[in-house]
Amino acid sequence: MSAIILFTAGIAAIAGWWLSQQRLAAKPWLEEGAIGDFRGGGASSLPASKIGLGVFLAVVGSLFALFISAYSMRMELIDWRSLPVPRLLWFNTGILIVSSAALQWAQVAARRDDGDGVLLGLLAGGVSAVVFLIGQLLAWQQLNTAGYFLAANPANAFFYLITATHGLHLLGGLVALGRTTVKAWRGVETPRLRLSVELCTMYWHFLLLVWLVLLALLTGWADDFAAICRQLLT
Repeated sequence: MSAIILFTAGIAAIAGWWLSQQRLAAKPWLEEGAIGDFRGGGASSLPASKIGLGVFLAVVGSLFALFISAYSMRMELIDWRSLPVPRLLWFNTGILIVSSAALQWAQVAARRDDGDGVLLGLLAGGVSAVVFLIGQLLAWQQLNTAGYFLAANPANAFFYLITATHGLHLLGGLVALGRTTVKAWRGVETPRLRLSVELCTMYWHFLLLVWLVLLALLTGWADDFAAICRQLLT
């Protein structure tokens, strides 16, 4: 429950900040001047696609928060046998950081109207993401070779479930990233790609943050933090 409460508080803080940027408390009928002179006097300044992505990320974050909460509660039972985390996960983490950084580079290049930089960043981000997914499959293979099968222990099942869910979300993001990369490759004007690049970058940063939290959970780094949260809530 602690993970859910913390996540909900984070979402509420983000939602409060977003609402504060929408001029909901403004009183345009009391302001002087032409209607077009007021920033935000009409519709929301955020594109609908960004709002939609934000809602989707909130749902995905809730899903992972439930996984984390279930993992934390299940590991307290006596039949829990933690499995060794493959060292390959550290390499995969570095690759995912590179992928996220490459997309950030593409976003900066898009704002500068640098088409070549956008294409380079998108390609580097996509290739790095594919390498990350391949690395995750290799980590699974290492665990299976060592005898840590899916149904052998609850800890094993949680590991495969959590990493598979994260990988599927990254795989889905690759579809959108691939479409954006193809457009950049065909020479579509950079201003027309800017929003797509920003959405992909936002999604990649989110998945990186989720993975870092999951890695801390799987390696046991989050145990002390979870114990402190449980003490505060009891």
